[in-house]
Amino acid sequence: MNIDLLAKARAYETEYGDRITETERPVYHVTPTVGWLNDPNGFSFYDGYYHLFYQYNPYSTTWDTMHWGHLVSEDLLHWKRLPAALAPSKQYDNFGIFSGSAITAPDGRHLLIYTGVEEFEAGDGSKEIRQTQCLAFGDGVDYEKYENNPVITPEMLPDGSSTADFRDPKIWYEEKENCYYCVIGSSTFNDGGTVVLFSSPDLYNWKYVSTLDKSSNDYGFMWECPDLFRIGGTDFIPLLPMKMFARGIEFHSGNNAAYLAGIYDREKHTFMRRGIFSLDYGIDFYAPQSMVTPDGRRIMVAWMQTPETKHATPQNAKWFGQLTFPRELTQKEGRLIQNPIREIETLRKEEVFYEDVCIQDRTRLPGVSGRIVDLTVHVRPGGGALYRKFTVKVAEDEELFTSLTYDPAESILYFDRSYSGFMHYILSERKAHVRYRGGEITLRFLIDRFSVEVFVNDGEQTMSNTIYTRQSADGISFEAVGGTAVIDVEKYTIDL
Repeated sequence: MNIDLLAKARAYETEYGDRITETERPVYHVTPTVGWLNDPNGFSFYDGYYHLFYQYNPYSTTWDTMHWGHLVSEDLLHWKRLPAALAPSKQYDNFGIFSGSAITAPDGRHLLIYTGVEEFEAGDGSKEIRQTQCLAFGDGVDYEKYENNPVITPEMLPDGSSTADFRDPKIWYEEKENCYYCVIGSSTFNDGGTVVLFSSPDLYNWKYVSTLDKSSNDYGFMWECPDLFRIGGTDFIPLLPMKMFARGIEFHSGNNAAYLAGIYDREKHTFMRRGIFSLDYGIDFYAPQSMVTPDGRRIMVAWMQTPETKHATPQNAKWFGQLTFPRELTQKEGRLIQNPIREIETLRKEEVFYEDVCIQDRTRLPGVSGRIVDLTVHVRPGGGALYRKFTVKVAEDEELFTSLTYDPAESILYFDRSYSGFMHYILSERKAHVRYRGGEITLRFLIDRFSVEVFVNDGEQTMSNTIYTRQSADGISFEAVGGTAVIDVEKYTIDL
């Protein structure tokens, strides 16, 4: 029996999506219509709207056969849920529709390029996976798969490449060359993860161009979700090194979110790497995707979860998975800078401001509390002596809290959600080196019911983390140990 899987998913959304009340969701972070969300996909501007798709299983709060969910927005703040856009309905995507991207095609249609995952039976009776890149075209709501899919296959890769780990095409158009390009994540048997470049004159006929960079078995066996863009005089390749060993505290064991900084030669199609850095130092950040807004800003969103924490589903949850708040990317000294998009300022209400407050013992300030807030704390030593540690606790009550502690002597930040209410044994701590500034540090917190995003020193580093503390725990406190810290505090309630 031939079942229309997209119609089935849309009918399920209609029946069950409205059963999730707004009080059960974050206020200003994207969540799925119902069920499971992971990677953001197809982040683009089309026909007057921002479009944001996402990896999606509407039927459960666990990962399973992937669809694409769909939202649109006029301002990157208020998102409208549209019906599911893609379902795994063809032989070449029978195991799932994995990540991809979007642009406007020459004929004005919205083009989606995605990874189709096929499961098939090998000669010995075992199951094998093959990943290819496929197209779909639509009007911003309804999409039809290209009749000659797939358009990019693993047979086009260099020898020694995996057919099962070849995914996540990020597409763009080079006007000077009148040519389309896409970078794709790949894995090789000898060198581990790679980023490969393909080109096409017409979107339908693609060829392999070059391998831009490779792990050389130093940074994981597979590189997922690559991107490529220039800001200032530096080219950046965000990517996800999978299954790598820890490297100091810059990279942890397992799956990481990283970026390569260097120079991409647009004539020779080569990339000269100058450095590799963590893209986010928190516990929950994966699969970033970026786009350029009509006013020229590079904006990025990511899945605020990781493969390692995907089983930490709250009890009786009707949805699971959320995206980071959109971030504007800039660069400084060849490093990426991330800050919340400036549009958030239109959502700020109820300003509370303190200046030159001396902190020693645990201190709460009147008006500084809440679970849906934008909070900035500027910290500096008081009395001419360097304090030993400074801690901010959020989502706090008499039992629960989430903390961020700064050690100025080591110039290390420690994030800890051990007491944030999880009933599972999961990763709860993460730390990061920050630039030493004589004991001064600026910490900005975006708190939204089930998450805490931290922006350090005006976006030099970020730490993204989920929490599921009971909503009544809304306290915020400050404490200095081993000396006095002087702080300025700026706090707003966020209201859509």
